[in-house]
Amino acid sequence: MPAFPLPPVPFARPPAPPDAPAGPAPFAERLDRPKDFDGIFTVVRDAVLHVLHRERPGLGLALSNLPPQLGAYWQLTGNLIVLNEGLVTAMRTQATTIQEYNSFVFVLLAHEYLHTLGYLEESEVRPVTARVAREAFGPDHPATRMAAGDLWQMYPGLRFAPPGDGRRLRIVSRFDLGSTSNYIR
Repeated sequence: MPAFPLPPVPFARPPAPPDAPAGPAPFAERLDRPKDFDGIFTVVRDAVLHVLHRERPGLGLALSNLPPQLGAYWQLTGNLIVLNEGLVTAMRTQATTIQEYNSFVFVLLAHEYLHTLGYLEESEVRPVTARVAREAFGPDHPATRMAAGDLWQMYPGLRFAPPGDGRRLRIVSRFDLGSTSNYIR
């Protein structure tokens, strides 16, 4: 739990009623199938809503050539999550299964999505990301292990992803469709 109360988040749903079903939802099977960024983000949104009872619609995604040690970022008060394209490409070549690759993207997106919900400090957002993964997928799922561990120790080859300076930014179309499909086409 945060050491201080989180600021109010626009569009956040109230906590679930006490009689809400407990236990992991069937998120693992959804993440294990081939997905694009929007498909993985849909699992992120649903898992965070299931575990934390909070959501934020209307986010965008961009890919950029960032330094290898930076997986993604979200600018405070912004609506755009920026993923490190070189790192994601490097993981695509290192992952041995679709589940492993999708789990990697899930962890990066979930981490940044939690920042958008008010978990601003890294020391705060990392354990919350691990909690969401654990409660959504169970303790043995790759997403849970990645969220609780150190990606660069788990996948040392990621250190050799192409370097970048973040000058190039490519917007991903058709992202967060679940919350924008009624007004953005």
